[in-house]
Amino acid sequence: MFEILKQDRNSRARLGLLKTEHGVVETPAYVIVGTHGAVRCLEPEDLPATKTQLIIANTYHLWRLLGEEALNEFTGLHDFMQWQGPLMTDSGGFQVFSLGFLREAGMRRGNQKPIRQLAPDVTSGLKDKNQDEQAGSDRLIRANERMEENNSENSQFSDNGANLVRITEAGVYFLPDGEGEKAQYLDAELSIKIQAQLGADIIVAFDEPTSPAADYVYTASALGRTHAWALRSLAAKTSAQLIWGVVQGGAFADLRKQSAETIGKMPFDGFAIGSTYGDAYGGTKAQTLAMLRASMPYLLAGKPRHLFGVGRIEDILAGVEEGIDTFDCVIPTREARHGGIWTEAGRLDILKGKFLQDSGPLAPDCGCFACAEQGITRQDLHSMFKLKNPEAGRLATIHNVYFFNDFMEKLRLAIKLGQFKEFKQEAEKKLVKSV
Repeated sequence: MFEILKQDRNSRARLGLLKTEHGVVETPAYVIVGTHGAVRCLEPEDLPATKTQLIIANTYHLWRLLGEEALNEFTGLHDFMQWQGPLMTDSGGFQVFSLGFLREAGMRRGNQKPIRQLAPDVTSGLKDKNQDEQAGSDRLIRANERMEENNSENSQFSDNGANLVRITEAGVYFLPDGEGEKAQYLDAELSIKIQAQLGADIIVAFDEPTSPAADYVYTASALGRTHAWALRSLAAKTSAQLIWGVVQGGAFADLRKQSAETIGKMPFDGFAIGSTYGDAYGGTKAQTLAMLRASMPYLLAGKPRHLFGVGRIEDILAGVEEGIDTFDCVIPTREARHGGIWTEAGRLDILKGKFLQDSGPLAPDCGCFACAEQGITRQDLHSMFKLKNPEAGRLATIHNVYFFNDFMEKLRLAIKLGQFKEFKQEAEKKLVKSV
């Protein structure tokens, strides 16, 4: 199922092959996000030219989109997406975080600070258990009081900062978000059932991600649920799909170690590292790197490791160095739709006026359809966005997806040639701030 072809001499970086029913993924690899069973702005025929190997879809959103009746008749994501390559689905666990804490805190991805005040967060590295326990107990009491309010049959939920999640030891209730909606219950068994109906090659055990601002008491409680739900996910699985277990533990080194040891001993086909947000949602890149270093030594080297939700160039380089094999992130697609164009030097904001008369290519020597075949320049794409031409989003997405997949291909070659250290150093030198 997973074969390590070469191990780097100076780091945990490795070259591998991840074998699935719908094809082989060369690792390290970027996993392109297709949340609702499609890569936004792209047609199925666009994907092969982007060097995409593996796509991840969102179980929660597809569950809510299709409903129980349609899922019972569903012929599978491969047919739905018109994509016969490898597919992955998450567990629905991320929405426990995004519709709960994030919504209540008023945060969006990329915010360095919450819209409303949160508990103080560390600036780098992992937290210490003792510094947080008393404050954590007080915050847990307040959180429980809010949960009790949410449990009331008469409580009303608006779409302005309302926590739409009620977590129990058994599973999670997603509360109504508008008139006519009903609460939906999701647990380990149902998550695995839905993922089997969706038919991806790789599925993920149900888990509870936590916020970078979560205290020790709550993080430990959530970790206990994640471990219990992991065992239930394994017991519920009856398909031949590969299944990944998720390491949690927030920003606490001892909890990360405990989770990696616990999940690492379970009979999963692979592992994923969760609640690693880079510099999003109040987290830091240093914290994410520390989480990896606290977790990776306790996961079996012969099984693949996935890093959830992190995917900038510098994050990829750091993750691969620590032994990560696959990454998923919305950066290539989401940023493309808003004029964010990626190159080896970093991100260009193509909407800026300085690109109005820039006849240069989107990225030097880029082989993507937009650059190599269509000859799209920076001024072309700038004008297309300003004129709200729908082709702008498509061409930008094709470029970004190709760019990140091509970057991973070059990275794999560097590992193969024993030159990962030099490749990493050179890539980091090229990076500049967003322009």
